[in-house]
Amino acid sequence: MSWEMIFTFFVLGAAVVLFVTDKLRLDLVAIGVMLALGLSGILTAKEMVAGFGATVVILIAGLFVVGEALAQTGISYAVGDKIVQVAGKEEWKLIILLMLAVASLASVMSVTGSGAIFIPVAIRLANRAGISPSRLLMPLAYGALIGGMLTLIGTPPNLVANAELEKAGMEPFNFFVFTPIGLIILAIAIVWMIVYGRHMLRKDRAGQSSTSQGRRSLSEMIKAYDIENNIVRLQVGEGSQLIGETVVTARLRRKIGLTLFGIERNTGSRRKSSVISAKTEIPFVEGDILFGVMDEPISEDSFRENGLDILPMDEAGHHISARELGMADLMITPESNLLGKGISGAGFRTRHDLSVVGLMRKGEPVRGNFGHTKLELGDQLLVVGEWENIRKLRSNRENFLLLSFPEEINSYLPRRNLAPVALGILAIMLALIVFRIVPSVTAVMLAATAMVCTNCVSPRRAYESINWYSLILIAGMIPMATALEKTGGLALIVNQLIAWIGTESPSMMLIAFFVLTSVFSQFTSNTATAVLIAPVAFEVANIMGIHPEPLLMSVAIAASTAFSTPVASPINTLVMGPGNYRFRDYVVIGVPLQVIALIVSVITIPWFLPY
Repeated sequence: MSWEMIFTFFVLGAAVVLFVTDKLRLDLVAIGVMLALGLSGILTAKEMVAGFGATVVILIAGLFVVGEALAQTGISYAVGDKIVQVAGKEEWKLIILLMLAVASLASVMSVTGSGAIFIPVAIRLANRAGISPSRLLMPLAYGALIGGMLTLIGTPPNLVANAELEKAGMEPFNFFVFTPIGLIILAIAIVWMIVYGRHMLRKDRAGQSSTSQGRRSLSEMIKAYDIENNIVRLQVGEGSQLIGETVVTARLRRKIGLTLFGIERNTGSRRKSSVISAKTEIPFVEGDILFGVMDEPISEDSFRENGLDILPMDEAGHHISARELGMADLMITPESNLLGKGISGAGFRTRHDLSVVGLMRKGEPVRGNFGHTKLELGDQLLVVGEWENIRKLRSNRENFLLLSFPEEINSYLPRRNLAPVALGILAIMLALIVFRIVPSVTAVMLAATAMVCTNCVSPRRAYESINWYSLILIAGMIPMATALEKTGGLALIVNQLIAWIGTESPSMMLIAFFVLTSVFSQFTSNTATAVLIAPVAFEVANIMGIHPEPLLMSVAIAASTAFSTPVASPINTLVMGPGNYRFRDYVVIGVPLQVIALIVSVITIPWFLPY
């Protein structure tokens, strides 16, 4: 082996180790791979950055914009609302409806995005039916993952496999070529979750009684975070040192462990007092009644030392109402810039005029002073503030996901009246792709541009909706395939596979690629896995003298079977907290489902795509 080949394999091995151990962000690893191959001279400068101009990268970016337009115009949420309207309280029916709905949405927008939209819906349904959210959230995650198998644009690995055909000048995959196989796997997965999966999930987080609208009440949300006994109602006394101070300058959390979230103030008129959010710029005045949450109980004397008198809580429920102050349940997302930051430094009060009064990690409330607790993926936060400010949180989905919100929030969708326009653009895009009137990337870019020009999504939000993390990961790893081909590493891998399995059994080779891709996808990015393995599958098919489509299809389908670990896919991680899942839950339910997907693929792929 030449030094170039050895170095390329070394870089590949280091990347895989970093992917699996998650010591660095995956996009940084991909950039490191790209730079290492360029600085070593194995790739030219043009080859090193070629991934950023790859068709698959541009296509995926366009799909992010289209998906955001569907959310901004309320189309995505309307699907969830329809389920709430028609679903009964029978668990098996809810599983069917959820998995079908999220899979349908995931077939035309990102798997993570579609799954995130349905997490609040699943929680609402569970609360209304009086069952544990865990019974619905894992089926939801698996439905989203399988939804990526339904169409060509369902998930990046499908597009990566298709790009291999286009690069070789061959006929690309048809838009619906994945659909029959995906539908079969989806149908079996639904049956699997009803017959087996749901019975393996714990019932220790039974749903609370719900309101008539199917949402949790304020008291139920408070109870879930175990802060019902920590809420206090205090009055600013005469001569208090707090008079003239603001929420920020008073530093009550640091002094006595009190997080303020509301101020009741007499306006001086005949009207009743009103409760407003504890905003940073509002100074306290004598007679203000403060609502807050204590980290730990303290003595009445400690309050008096700070000029505060304790008031009874019997009127608190009257004042803290949906018309004045409300609550929202948030979850930290994979790309959030809040990861690793303390709550006190996250800027909820200064940026959003909201107070964080509760923290839940892996389904368990975090007690005591959590102001400096470093936020982790999947952490849930309970925030309090005016409903208008909570409504605005929906436009910050890159940092956190809104889990629970008031029914009224649906009437504030910024571009709800443009839903017919967005649907029309989506239909035209799909028609252009299905009938191959223009290349897929052209159709998607036309649709993304039309969504912005018709104001279905604002230009600013269009840029923000693009998951640059995923795009850089793909663009950074594409040069690895080029380096393996230039150094002869690809030929070596191909020859070894053929030596182990032989050229006489295409089905055994299909199984080998499925297992290899599926195993790697449990611990690292399925997109990066597809980028690495798809070129190998294509070359093996050429040497075996068979069509490459079956092997490429097995790679794409296997990359979406990220069922067995909570880190296999962002959607698995997102449902872990609210579902109160453990690693074992994914293994017990996901591994058999992976085996089922393998069996289905071995039987159906050659049927629809002959060798």
